[in-house]
Amino acid sequence: MKAIIFDLDGVICFTDEYHYLAWKQLADRLGIEFDRTINNRLRGVSRMASLEIILEKWHGEPFSQEQKEAFAAEKNDIYRESLKNMSPADLAPETKAALIELRNRGYKLAIGSSSKNTPFILGQIGLSGFFDAVSDGNNITRSKPDPEVFLKAAEFLGMEPAECLVVEDAVSGAEAGHAGGFKVACVGDAAQAGVGDWNMGSFTELLDICK
Repeated sequence: MKAIIFDLDGVICFTDEYHYLAWKQLADRLGIEFDRTINNRLRGVSRMASLEIILEKWHGEPFSQEQKEAFAAEKNDIYRESLKNMSPADLAPETKAALIELRNRGYKLAIGSSSKNTPFILGQIGLSGFFDAVSDGNNITRSKPDPEVFLKAAEFLGMEPAECLVVEDAVSGAEAGHAGGFKVACVGDAAQAGVGDWNMGSFTELLDICK
């Protein structure tokens, strides 16, 4: 392996709670049932696909595409406002140290995230410009478990999938990595589900995998 492609949320930093509260505020306004169980289905999924999952609980007249886009924009406005509270303190010291060590070992590092807010989040946590490539919701048309975001990241790095390791915390993300021909190291929920080629207890275990 010559490169490592990281999902952002749940791997490098944690914005799950911000997402949940923003979707919850929108769902409450619309009178739609929404809880943390439903929220778990949104992990690694694009904004519009997440909205469609939430609208499964809507029992009124179908919404138009324009209305749906307005709802998604409303949620994102709430979410982005809350992200202003993020800072470099939201990047765990051991995670930052591991990233620097992996770079020192000669690995190319990239982000592969479905979030369109990736550049903003990276700036907030002090990693703007750190990665060799960033593939995110701004340059893809299909969200995970489609492998497009990781294939684009590998393309931006000038690497083949077989040369890259994907690091994911969501089952859909691990499925995307494998679908694209990547080896996958998992943390969090995906590791607990045992869906990775390596299932890690912590981010720093990457240093044992990528020697």
